[in-house]
Amino acid sequence: MAEISAPVPSRRPAFAVSRPVLVLIILAVLALASIVLFMTLGARGGWDFVIPFRGKKLLALILVAYSIAVSTVLFQTIANNRILTPSIMGFDQLYILIQTAIAYFLGAQVLALMDPNMAFALKLVLMIGFSGVLFQWLFLSGDRSLYLLILVGIVMGVFFRSLSNFMQRMLDPNAFQVLQDTLFASFGSVDTSLLIVSYAIVAVASFVLFRMRHTLDVLSLGRPTAVNLGLDYKRVVVTLLVIVSVMVSVSTALVGPRTFFGLLVATLGYLLVGTSKHRWVIPAAVLLGIICLVGGQTLLERVFSFNTALSIIIEFLGGIIFIIFVLRGATR
Repeated sequence: MAEISAPVPSRRPAFAVSRPVLVLIILAVLALASIVLFMTLGARGGWDFVIPFRGKKLLALILVAYSIAVSTVLFQTIANNRILTPSIMGFDQLYILIQTAIAYFLGAQVLALMDPNMAFALKLVLMIGFSGVLFQWLFLSGDRSLYLLILVGIVMGVFFRSLSNFMQRMLDPNAFQVLQDTLFASFGSVDTSLLIVSYAIVAVASFVLFRMRHTLDVLSLGRPTAVNLGLDYKRVVVTLLVIVSVMVSVSTALVGPRTFFGLLVATLGYLLVGTSKHRWVIPAAVLLGIICLVGGQTLLERVFSFNTALSIIIEFLGGIIFIIFVLRGATR
């Protein structure tokens, strides 16, 4: 009688690296290369001047990339939809309304010469306050649907845009030109005096998020499944929405509105790591954001000497990805 040999288990290579780990290593190398080139390429003069000058700008770009990437991934997890971004809640339009109202009621000169710390605080308080009112009405004072929150955000965004357009039509051409210069995201003219406060705010939000990191993958399964698994859905969603609103408000107050940048880095992050686990997706999205902002700013400023703003190119690419996802119906 023939002997039946036991199947030989397949052996994995001793140094096998999973796809997410390999992707993160490559992205980290590219991000580090972008940072080094940004700090050294075309540097003239003493390093005691170059390093502090460029270092402050680099810290601002990294903060914006981190805030936008993390807030977008979190918002998509909450909404269980990968073509939505926090800008759909009306934050960008509220920023434009604030700038327009200052120019309309106080004058364009006040807008141009306004103290950066005061302007940052005003925008931050109003945007976080707006999100707080929405969360209070939709979640804390009743058991309403998350989709109602998104719908209200869209409606409020349209209202803010209509009000801004009305006031802009009443401005004189010179004031309107001054206003227009403040309405486009500018990654090259970030006010570095606001970095300490911005980093402190984002650090607190990140600490809260780190303590909730184990709930993100459960939340991405959808509300019914998450509730059945014992997740306190309402508390988790409200906390994550507060974190999203804080990060979006900080990044918007620093550089201005940008609609599709978060969608760009989050989508590429999901595609590259090949998994929906947040411990891989969030770092990938952050590294992609650093590569796009730091590397893109380096190319535009010191290689091609373009006058085109980086935000225009990024928004164009993000818009294309958004259209592709809508046409494919790939929302999850």
